[in-house]
Amino acid sequence: MADAEVAVPTPVHPVTPPKKVPKPKTAAERKERVDRILAELDAIFPNATCALIHKNPWQLLVATILSAQCTDERVNKVTPGLFKKYSTIEAMATASQDELANDIRSTGFFNNKARSLIGAAKKIMADYKGQVPRSMEELLTVPGAARKTANVVLGTAYGIPVGVVVDTHVQRISQRLDLTRNDEPVKIEQDLMKIIPQDRWILFAHQVIHFGRQICVARKPRCASCPLDSVCYSKDKTLA
Repeated sequence: MADAEVAVPTPVHPVTPPKKVPKPKTAAERKERVDRILAELDAIFPNATCALIHKNPWQLLVATILSAQCTDERVNKVTPGLFKKYSTIEAMATASQDELANDIRSTGFFNNKARSLIGAAKKIMADYKGQVPRSMEELLTVPGAARKTANVVLGTAYGIPVGVVVDTHVQRISQRLDLTRNDEPVKIEQDLMKIIPQDRWILFAHQVIHFGRQICVARKPRCASCPLDSVCYSKDKTLA
């Protein structure tokens, strides 16, 4: 899952070589660096939000499940027709798995996703009176809702900062900026929760996703236009 494109400034400047960027040595210096990162993200993406089109928590849950290994753009092309055909949770709960799989085929892994969507609908109808749960513990009992999906729903639909969404962008950028040295999403999330203020958890994830899609891209980061250049000592900075 990723956020929508927004216009960002593209100034070009000489890139600071990694060896010339001082690494923080104390807790105070590390906090100061994190504060600088947050301030720069605020300046570029002050209103970053989820790009998955939805009208309620259930639609967001469906869209987030579909977004696994799929772009938001593709999901947003599929969901309007999907929500028209299956307009309620009850309709999804009684859907034919084969037919639903065909409806979402273009999102990939359609058989597993169809199974998850039907299972999620049945679980929510049976155990939560047709309402998408508002707690991490309850959401994790819903088929198709792992921790990342639960964080998306809780944060975006309900404004509840239980954790930090760790998708591929957040994982990559957090490692590149040395905010974590772990590879597992759960451990990365734990590291981020320790250094990012809780009232920033929801916005931070959206901002980093924007940042990862538009500036600090995976194959060739645009370091010459990056506002975090002076605090980034990643070895793969593009100096040319």
